Amino acid sequence: MRCVIARFPFDLIKSEVEESMMNIDPEPVTGDSVLINHRSYPVKQVGEIITRQDRRDFTAGEVTRALSRLGFTCRSVPAFTPAPALSPLEAASAMLGTPDAADPDRLG
Repeated sequence: MRCVIARFPFDLIKSEVEESMMNIDPEPVTGDSVLINHRSYPVKQVGEIITRQDRRDFTAGEVTRALSRLGFTCRSVPAFTPAPALSPLEAASAMLGTPDAADPDRLG
């Protein structure tokens, strides 16, 4: 399949991508990932191997689209949603914890 990554055309074949990644250890996944040979790889790592370009030259989206079109399973990291901020009273209560109802000394 012909695709363009970082403004360069590539002819990618699924079996060749699998073969290229056969002896490569996956790096820790912190962003978008792709499943190749039952192993999860960061898409930027795979893009670097199959294009022989620096990771800064292409986006994860370019590689994800190409690998998806080849039939690989790609996953993206869900967007970070911050926890709701606690009010000062809720923060103080959380730090103090809750009293143990079974403690007779606290019932006074």
